[in-house]
Amino acid sequence: MPSPPPPQPRTLDWLIFALVPVFFSSNLIFGRGVIGEIGPFITAFIRWGGSTLVMVPVLYLDRRSAWSFVRKHTWLWLWLGFLSIGICGGFVYWALTLTTASNATLIYTTSSLFIILLEWQFSGRSIGGRELMGMAVAFAGVAAIVLRGDIAALAHMNFNLGDLGMLVAAIAFAIYSVLLRRPAARSVRPLSLFGLIAFSGSLLLLPPAIWELFHGGLLPRTFSAWWKIAGIIVFASLAAFFCFQHTVRIFGPATAGITLYMMPPVSIVMAVIFLGETFEYYHGVGIVLVLGGVILATAGPRKPATS
Repeated sequence: MPSPPPPQPRTLDWLIFALVPVFFSSNLIFGRGVIGEIGPFITAFIRWGGSTLVMVPVLYLDRRSAWSFVRKHTWLWLWLGFLSIGICGGFVYWALTLTTASNATLIYTTSSLFIILLEWQFSGRSIGGRELMGMAVAFAGVAAIVLRGDIAALAHMNFNLGDLGMLVAAIAFAIYSVLLRRPAARSVRPLSLFGLIAFSGSLLLLPPAIWELFHGGLLPRTFSAWWKIAGIIVFASLAAFFCFQHTVRIFGPATAGITLYMMPPVSIVMAVIFLGETFEYYHGVGIVLVLGGVILATAGPRKPATS
């Protein structure tokens, strides 16, 4: 049965679209110091366990619909939590201990490509030339940033187990984005769905967090660490994933996935403002290419998939 067509975007929807990379990038600002102070899976569990506690009142008010979704679509519920929180949470924090930020950014941004390939393969989605050109321009902007404007730097990038982990995370996030378009997932209110995903993800993160704790994993012990975790919960978790789910619901997974291209320039601007980092010329080139590519790929009508 074909999925119901998404509603037409409003001004508020475009504002939420623009906020997605801001909230996701806040994970870097709040979490940069935390990763060295707390174990990666412990960090992820506290992050999503805290998010679940915040969402308890919402789940209680919508308990009939939430329980119906969990009971009728248990595997979808668990898969959404595993892909978006288990893999793109603790697993990503672990991968970042083995690879560089440049490698991780470049690899993770390919999630948008995997989204389009998955929709083309399983949903009958057509890919237009303008969209391909826009994605190519945006990806060139990402490359300009992570390679610091030096193409020769590509030859010096050493891929390791952490790089492979980031590739797995990119694919997992693409699958998660496509699954969000399932009629069962779209039948649940966005806030309730987010709370359910945070809950299932927390359950799946609990075993590796306990294992990490008994094998030398660090717990947060300072006010600074707890303050950063609070920022991660509010902005990089609650706000980011709710806005991304709303964007998927309104624009579709392919367009929502393009927000990943906006994360590197947004992260750079936030790092300059909040962390005092230097803005280089290749940052400006990358930002222009990324934003130009996003506009080129998303402007105008889009043919719906025929799943």
